[in-house]
Amino acid sequence: MWTIPRSNEWIDGTMSTDTLTAPDANQRHTDEVPPELPFYIAATGTAVGPHWTLKHDDAFAVVDSLGNMGAPGGSDGLFFKDTRFLSRLELRMNGLQPLLLGSNVRDDNSSFSADLTNPDFLLNGKVVLEKDLVHLGRTLFLWRGVAYQRLTVSNHSDRRIGLTLSLLFDSDFADLFEVRGMRRRRRGNATRRRTGNDRVLFEYRGLDDVVRSTALAFDPPPMTLTANEAVYRLDIAPAETRMIYLSIGCDRPAGQRPAPFLKGLLESRRELRTASFDTTTIETSNALFNEILCRSAADLRMLTTDTPEGRYPYAGTPWYSTTFGRDGIITALQMLWHEPSVARGVLRRLAAHQATETDARSDAQPGKILHEMRGGEMAALGEVPFAHYYGSVDATPLFVLLAGLYAERTGDIETIKTLWPAIEAALGWIDGLGDPDRDGFVEYWRATDLGLANQGWKDSYDAIFHADGRLAEGRIALAEVQGYVFAAKTTIARCARRLDRVQQAERLEAEARRLAEQFEAAFWCPDLGTYAVALDGDKRPCRVSTSNAGQLLFTGIVQSDRAAAVAAGLLGPRFFSGWGIRTLAQGEARYNPMSYHNGSIWPHDNALIALGLARYGLKQSVQTLFKGLFDAATYMELRRLPELFCGFRRQPNRGPTLYPVACSPQAWASATPFSLIEAALGLQFDPAHEEIRLCDPCLPSFVDSIELRSLQLSASSVDLKVRRHRDDVSVEITRQRGHAKVSIVSSR
Repeated sequence: MWTIPRSNEWIDGTMSTDTLTAPDANQRHTDEVPPELPFYIAATGTAVGPHWTLKHDDAFAVVDSLGNMGAPGGSDGLFFKDTRFLSRLELRMNGLQPLLLGSNVRDDNSSFSADLTNPDFLLNGKVVLEKDLVHLGRTLFLWRGVAYQRLTVSNHSDRRIGLTLSLLFDSDFADLFEVRGMRRRRRGNATRRRTGNDRVLFEYRGLDDVVRSTALAFDPPPMTLTANEAVYRLDIAPAETRMIYLSIGCDRPAGQRPAPFLKGLLESRRELRTASFDTTTIETSNALFNEILCRSAADLRMLTTDTPEGRYPYAGTPWYSTTFGRDGIITALQMLWHEPSVARGVLRRLAAHQATETDARSDAQPGKILHEMRGGEMAALGEVPFAHYYGSVDATPLFVLLAGLYAERTGDIETIKTLWPAIEAALGWIDGLGDPDRDGFVEYWRATDLGLANQGWKDSYDAIFHADGRLAEGRIALAEVQGYVFAAKTTIARCARRLDRVQQAERLEAEARRLAEQFEAAFWCPDLGTYAVALDGDKRPCRVSTSNAGQLLFTGIVQSDRAAAVAAGLLGPRFFSGWGIRTLAQGEARYNPMSYHNGSIWPHDNALIALGLARYGLKQSVQTLFKGLFDAATYMELRRLPELFCGFRRQPNRGPTLYPVACSPQAWASATPFSLIEAALGLQFDPAHEEIRLCDPCLPSFVDSIELRSLQLSASSVDLKVRRHRDDVSVEITRQRGHAKVSIVSSR
């Protein structure tokens, strides 16, 4: 038997003891309770209709197809800095819900629009107003901490129509972790009041003594306004249109009015266009793939947030719309070839928030790179440990790796000089507190029971286990983390040479070589043809076939002869579903294609694997993986790759099976198509010699040509067109600015 909490209940730092029991089919994992279950994202109800997401900087909104918020028990609403500032916004026509004609978001994610109409209105059993006579257009966008809404009411009948429109609204000021399912014994005090004939103010003084406010302003003033409802009574002539505007400000200074609707809308769209000025644009011969690329680019622009240190890709909505170290670094790595400025912002922000002291509650140690940052009430009070949380083992070596790769991509050595103290502090943690037993491997062990039990990218409580299904215990050394350390030291050593730190460079290179030798001896499992996912606290390998071995190819730590064996396994039927590579091979003890980390498919994981396959010249495998993920994306809503999807085997004439609470959009999933292009074309950049290289370039079978416009290298840029000719390609420079050269490198 095993026990699971009846609900995700977190009360004053302790888990509720209200449990129910369920049989364990394999009778093997007794007393196995997910340690971090309070931070689990619950799926507690049946699936509902599609929801739409908008985001601008630290605000995001989730609405249903009608543009409403406030489904009972739902996670929709208007959020700002990890707090829900508006929990209900419901539109009614004559007391009834309008009929939905259609809704969508703009291609650039700048606004949401819904087309609605009136239902049949009855009086004493007779229809007094037929449906489809009144068109109601609803437009919503976010800009600078304000949600703007415009209602456009048009009479398409041949007679005057009297109509009552009501907007019902509320705010619960719930912390994001409350929305996710946690419960609290105590909360702060909330007030609500009218502040005029067109304004309502909600205020909440939290237990952290911070006052949070939601200000609603209506234009024109409604006929009736209370603290929860605005009522308009309209008399509309044939062909007449009326407009109603609503602004919802989050923590706006007292008396400060938001910008007018049209001005805000135009400015928000202008900002989106400006943000993409230094980005390489891509067009292919495949219209569907172009849609996927446009959606990915728009999602990345929406998720990328202006911070004091520069632009930073927030991890995803709705649950991860904040600074995450690992997610930001990997997204920046994926974007490095076509938008390197994002990496600069990521590096600066993470350096600014690097740990400088030891704090067990937040898993902080000097030199560690941030895992997660939260700005809500529960984080401020320490009810969750995520205000500044450092419980990831991989963010620190990945930070060093990104710094080295950014320097090699851009030649921006001045930025690296300013970051060098943070880089050295990170290296100090890797060789010091990150390897407490000094065995040469970086390990993790959470400092308190409040933190995450597993601290790699597969951070589910059951993601790291032995072949018989037993969970790994003690200090755990993950395979891919050792690869990250190898790649970080190898790459940053080249930067050290450019800074005339020759002795440091030689030491780092020697350490990387020694690590590679130790790693092969400790992790390689010849009978499995792959690497163990981890070493447990007793240095016993977890002999399980996982996708982590594919990420090792990305790092370059794998010997060439073994790379082919790893790749063959990853593209074999146990791993490859037809849509992508599963996180765990079919047949392993904990395999479950519907799980979060033990059999599902993560696009970003596949992206890093594709880059690893390209590193070892396995371009046919790259094309197979590319095709599977492309096919999957064509079935997705808006052609948007989600955070993950289920690992069921591909069936004819059916799309992939979705994972119910996956974030969509999520930054590293959105960046995946760009990584696949990088892997296929073998793109490399050499600022010192002003050279762009295409190493064994190829194109997948569904693309005949691809054009890269404004591919930048230092002060130069080029436009390239790559055409497929059966199993070969040609490259044409269609435009050139500056002195950058383009070369094709063949390893055959």
